[in-house]
Amino acid sequence: MEKGMTTDTWVTIAGSLGGFCTTFAFVPQVLKIWKQGGRDLSYGMLALYLFGVILWLVYGILLHAQAVIVTNVATAILIAIATTLKAWTARRDVVKNTILSAVERG
Repeated sequence: MEKGMTTDTWVTIAGSLGGFCTTFAFVPQVLKIWKQGGRDLSYGMLALYLFGVILWLVYGILLHAQAVIVTNVATAILIAIATTLKAWTARRDVVKNTILSAVERG
């Protein structure tokens, strides 16, 4: 019987922990978009980021690497939320400014 953890176990732990950190590092950005809007983020950056995450997801699927699959699905969801919030807050700001302008004009 083998003592301690195997190399495969350490690889899984390292991949899962690394994926968790890089995925959830984006959460504060999503919260900032919710509170302040997404004017500073470009749709091009979000699209390229999503494309890269999808490629990592395909890579994980082809290798049957659960840590890569799970973290990239979570990241893709966060990017979709960020993109939706960016569009929603931009629309919200336009409506707000239109209403304020109409009120000021009387």
